[in-house]
Amino acid sequence: MKINIRRSRHAAVAVALGSVLALTATACGDDGSGTGGDKGDEGSGKGKIVFWDNNGGVRTDAWKAIIADFEKANPDIDVEYVGIPAADYQSKVETAIQGGGLPDVGGVGAAMIASFSAQKVLEPVDDRLATSSLDGKLNKDMLTSMKAAGGVDDTLYSVPTSANNGVLYYRTDLFKKAGLDEPATWDKFYEAAEKLTNAKKNEFGYTIRGGAGSIAQALDAMYGQSGITSFWDGDKTTVNDPKNVEALEKYAALYKKDTPSADLNNDFTKMVAQWDSGTIGMLNHNLGSYQDHVKSLGVGKFRGIPQPIGPSGKRVQVSNPVDGIGLFKSSKNKEAAWKFIEFAVSHAANSKFNESAGQVPANTEAAQDAWISKAEPTKLAAGALTDGSTTIVQLPYYLPDWGTISKADNEPNFQKVLLGKMSAKDFLDTLADQLNDAQAEWNAQKG
Repeated sequence: MKINIRRSRHAAVAVALGSVLALTATACGDDGSGTGGDKGDEGSGKGKIVFWDNNGGVRTDAWKAIIADFEKANPDIDVEYVGIPAADYQSKVETAIQGGGLPDVGGVGAAMIASFSAQKVLEPVDDRLATSSLDGKLNKDMLTSMKAAGGVDDTLYSVPTSANNGVLYYRTDLFKKAGLDEPATWDKFYEAAEKLTNAKKNEFGYTIRGGAGSIAQALDAMYGQSGITSFWDGDKTTVNDPKNVEALEKYAALYKKDTPSADLNNDFTKMVAQWDSGTIGMLNHNLGSYQDHVKSLGVGKFRGIPQPIGPSGKRVQVSNPVDGIGLFKSSKNKEAAWKFIEFAVSHAANSKFNESAGQVPANTEAAQDAWISKAEPTKLAAGALTDGSTTIVQLPYYLPDWGTISKADNEPNFQKVLLGKMSAKDFLDTLADQLNDAQAEWNAQKG
């Protein structure tokens, strides 16, 4: 089975990488042929555009408010909002790439860029940004991350809207009742997970993500405990380093012992809802769920702090992809679509969106607004990233096959680890083989 997987991986990555490299060669004269060959049109700057939200349901209210403001300021443009759940978004776009029906504009996070740009469906926006009101007003690190995610040509395919960061949320009321210290270290984290669990009363110390999106959270826990600070050692991944294997074994052992059994299939929305409505001590998520917790619990029953510090005394965490908005090449009304992007990332709109999401704004003026100092997890996360206390392990978003490797190929395997049907070592060795193959193909294709 492993041989078949690896052979299919070679073929898939080679095709995708060839497409990425073709972008560079055809940048000055794409004839419109091939995948994503519809070059669209600038249009009149008026009329209807379609916007796909890549976190529909969770961010729907925020985007509808921004759209209402935009349409008021631009009465000649009508925006059709389509909210798509985060877990379904990439597959929805991939289906539209093959069958038609892409939107004019849509959410394009850093983790998606390599796959979409390889298929030539995203419009480069460097020139548009350089002549827009946003020029010089966007966070440089976020712009760099977006460009790096493409992996080859240092081209901007998505305008950043926000940065997320991993957060450990904990119930201050439950911790106080149990006489527990804040879970600022991994030792304190495991101590609390055990002490707060009373399965007979349906009380648990932690909720673990076993469904969609589980791999990044597992990697975060691994690297946070092992203290390994790089995803690669030369051209070989460090995911299956013995220290990471040991860390994953300890983390996965929490399942059903100190976590609910329902966690096996929980994506982030189910996990967050379960934490907000129950008596679970801790939740690892990101800044994006802060407002959900405020609505459900109030600010007095929980805190959101940066990820725990490891045995080395340093905090190590994996990168959280920057989110953004992309312009699809097939749009027949690119002028109007760009106006929407420009408006959405302007000071007022970007501040409104990120205050609702609890995330760090990409617009540097919005990042100075007063609400940030009042949203404690956002303030603490921003500080942890700038005060020298945190080392970020950069995930390989530039690999076109990263999305498949980290989702379809390995989320089911991680569930097997939780169920005790696969060892942490076998899981990480399989993941490492796939990553090393993808990296080798990437290096060979780019020369």
